[in-house]
Parts: sequence; structure tokens; C-alpha cells
Amino acid sequence: MAEIDTSSGGGHKKGPGVKKAKKLSTRVDLTPMVDLGFLLLTFFVFTTTMSQATAMNMNEPKEDKDQILKVKNSGAMTILLGKGDQVYYYFGQLEADKLSEEFKSTSFKEIRQLIVDKKKATPIDDLMYIIKSDSKSTFKNSIDILDEMSICGVPPGHYAEVDITPAEQELIRQTEIANGIQ
Repeated sequence: MAEIDTSSGGGHKKGPGVKKAKKLSTRVDLTPMVDLGFLLLTFFVFTTTMSQATAMNMNEPKEDKDQILKVKNSGAMTILLGKGDQVYYYFGQLEADKLSEEFKSTSFKEIRQLIVDKKKATPIDDLMYIIKSDSKSTFKNSIDILDEMSICGVPPGHYAEVDITPAEQELIRQTEIANGIQ
């Protein structure tokens, strides 16, 4: 590990005409220290557990035409995801003569309170959130709305992702044009 060179070439003589002996420094061999460092590094790499992936449980509906779930209008809230992180919603079923009153726009900051209010106002057996994504919405928005359902404590089976209808796509498009959303 460490060596000290003590060879001075003879005895110690003092006096005039005697040359002083050259003092050599100590030399430390660091090879064992490097080996120890790599052993420790290898140990910690092999014994560390990596973070586990987390997944959200989601009940997917079966494609059985005979068992289509009927939802009460009083317990339904439809959430539509548009472009530019816009969220649109309506309660129950849209009626053509009341479109401007029922079809509303909000943001992700305000949707949580709307979800909680609907959950408090509706019996749990009648409660259903229908989530529809426009073709111009992002995947992040879909994940964000599912996270909101989880945060608000909406039980699985009381929300579902459904395909958007052409009429709803047109409503979103008209609303985005009217609000100047690019």
C-alpha cells in the first residue's frame, strides 16, 4: 500500500565536506483504493431497487350490445376535452333549444370543483361522468382528467371514456372560433 524509501547509501556522517543525503518522499499506491471504490459502486448498483411503475386501475366496458348502460340525465356530466387545454362540459343531455345555456367552457383549474359539486349533489348510484376527447386535444389532457377523477374520489365505474359525436365536435369548433382559441 504505502512505501517509504529509506536507503541513504551509508551511515550518517557529520562534518565539513560531507554531502547531505537526498531525502525521498513517500509514495502512496492508490490502486487498492480504486478497487474498493468500484466494489462499493457495484454493490450499491446491484442492491438498489428502481422506482416501480404506478398504474391506474380502469374498468373498460365490454362491447356487448345487449348490456348497454343507461345513465340518468340527472346524474350525468359530460366532459369534453378540446385543444389548448380547454375543457367543455354539460349536464344531462344537450337539447338543441338550450345549447348556449347548457354547453359551458372551463379550465383544468376549475373542473375539479365542478366534479366535486356534481358528486355531492348526486346519489352515488346515479352518478356518471362521460369523458370525450376531441381529435385536437392532447393525450396529456386525457390523463389529467383521469387524474382529476382519482383526486376527487370518483369510484371506478362512475366515469367512462367515450367517442365524441360529430355534433359535439362542431360545438367545440364553434366555441373555439367564438373565443379566438387557436
